[in-house]
Amino acid sequence: MSTSSVDRPLQPGDKAPNIVLDAISRDGKIALDDFRDRNPLLIGMFRGLHCPFCRRHVAAMARLKPALREKGVECLAVVITPVERARLYFRYHPAPDLLAASDPERASHRAFGLREVGMDTVMAIRVDLPGELPEPMHVMAMNDFLNKKEGYEITEADQQAMASSLRGQVVGQFLIDRGGIVRWNFTEALEDGLNTFRAPNPEELMSAASQVAHY
Repeated sequence: MSTSSVDRPLQPGDKAPNIVLDAISRDGKIALDDFRDRNPLLIGMFRGLHCPFCRRHVAAMARLKPALREKGVECLAVVITPVERARLYFRYHPAPDLLAASDPERASHRAFGLREVGMDTVMAIRVDLPGELPEPMHVMAMNDFLNKKEGYEITEADQQAMASSLRGQVVGQFLIDRGGIVRWNFTEALEDGLNTFRAPNPEELMSAASQVAHY
C-alpha cells in the first residue's frame, strides 16, 4: 500500500487519504474509498492487540457501533497486529459486526499524521488505574500486569508487532463524511497525564456523528 506521511494529525476540514488494508473480520481487503459517497466512517487507528488499552478501545468502538449505525455511521478498527494473529484473537473475543483491519506497517497511522514518540517519553509515563492496578506503574510494567490479569498470551506475532518500532505509537480516531472529509478527530497524547491512554468522550463522539449526517 502506498500512502504518504503528514506531519500532524488530520484535522476537521482535511481530506482523508484512501488506504487499503487486509481485513480481519472477513476475507479480502478494506479500502476507505469503499465508504465514499455511501456512509460516513469512524476509523480508529490503534496499536496492536498486545496493548491492553487498544483492546479496550476496540471493545468500546464495538459497543458504540449500534448507536452509530442508527446515525448512518460505519466503524473500522485498525490494529498493527498481523492479520492471522488478529483473526485468532477475534475468533475468541468476537466483536459482532465490527469491521477490523490489520496494518503491521503502520501506513495508515502515518497517512493520518499519528506520530511516534521516543521511548524516553513512553517510559516517563506513569499510569494510575485504581481498581485495576495495585499502584501507579510505568507503561511496560502495566502492559505485563494487565496482559497476565486478562489472560492475553504474547505470541511471536505480537513480539514482531512490538519490535516493529522502538518508539511509542500514538493512536487516534477520525470521523469522515461521505465526501471523504474529516469532520471530527481524537488524538491520544502520549505524555504524563493529559489524554494518555484515554478514549474519546462518547457523548462528544455521538454529537459529532449526529452532525456528520448533514454533510
